[in-house]
Amino acid sequence: MVFSVGDIVQMKKTHPCGSNQWEILRVGIDFRIKCCGCGHMVMLPRVKFEKNVKKIVSGSKEEK
Repeated sequence: MVFSVGDIVQMKKTHPCGSNQWEILRVGIDFRIKCCGCGHMVMLPRVKFEKNVKKIVSGSKEEK
């Protein structure tokens, strides 16, 4: 899967706030994601992020 900044992804587990959708803020060796429910930001290593992503809900705003 190819991820880019601005993508909204659905994770396998829900966040304690009840949302399971996250916006990608930074892509690289580490991913910075923000919860779409409460706005909490988390940094994850690429391996852990890719393992926990279920699907891409919507593409980035930068796509043509």
